[in-house]
Amino acid sequence: MAAFICRLKEFRQAVGLTQEELANKVSVRRETIIRLEAGKYNPSLKLAIDIARAVKAPIEEIFIFEEEQ
Repeated sequence: MAAFICRLKEFRQAVGLTQEELANKVSVRRETIIRLEAGKYNPSLKLAIDIARAVKAPIEEIFIFEEEQ
């Protein structure tokens, strides 16, 4: 099973967005952003794309799935 690593918080902070601001930009609740940043929620492809555009970073650098050995 793959491990899910989410680097959203660092990219969000780098562009100066709060969780609430990012949530509004991508049309989700702040709680969704909180769960994503905690690695407790896997985003849909559309949400991942919207987030990547909002924080100006490649999807594969924000959301990482590592194969466990």
